Amino acid sequence: MDYFLIGRVEQVYGKDGCIRLKSFSDFPERYLNLKKVYLDFWSDKKTFYVEGVKDVKGQIIIKFKKFDSPRDSQVLIGREIYVGEDDVVSLPENNFFVHDLIGSEVIAGNERIGTISDIIKTNANDVLVILTDDGDEKLIPYVLNFIEKFDAAQKRLILNITKDFFEDDED
Repeated sequence: MDYFLIGRVEQVYGKDGCIRLKSFSDFPERYLNLKKVYLDFWSDKKTFYVEGVKDVKGQIIIKFKKFDSPRDSQVLIGREIYVGEDDVVSLPENNFFVHDLIGSEVIAGNERIGTISDIIKTNANDVLVILTDDGDEKLIPYVLNFIEKFDAAQKRLILNITKDFFEDDED
C-alpha cells in the first residue's frame, strides 16, 4: 500500500488523550471524515482508528481509540500521520500533490534545469526549489503562468519559460 503524508502530531490537547495536529494538507475538511490513519514508528506504519475529529479555531484536534489520557497520547508527539490511497482527496484541476512534484525533472525551453527538491509555502504562492545538475538551487514561483505541463506519472514538469529566466542578473 502507498501512504500519503497529511500531518504531524504537535502536542497532546486536553485531558481526554486528544492530540493537536500540524496539517500538511490544503484541505483541512479532509480530516473530518477519517476513520483510520497510519502513524510512522521507526519507518513502520501502524494503524490508528479515529474516534473523533474537531476543528478548534482552525486547529485540527483528533481523538484516537484507546488513547484516553494525556499520558497515553504523549508517545505520539512528533509522529507523522499518513493516509492510505483510499483516503487521498481528489484535487481540483491544475493542482498537484507535493509528493508528486518532489523529485520531478524540470524542463525549460527544451533543456533540463534539474529536479524539484522542495516546495516552500509562502502567503502569495508556493515556490519550487529546483536543484540543478551542478548543485545550485534555483527558485521559481509555482504559478500557472510558468507551467506548460506536469506529468505526475513521468515526474516531469515542463515550464513555458526559457533557461535564460534562471540566469543571474549581473547589473
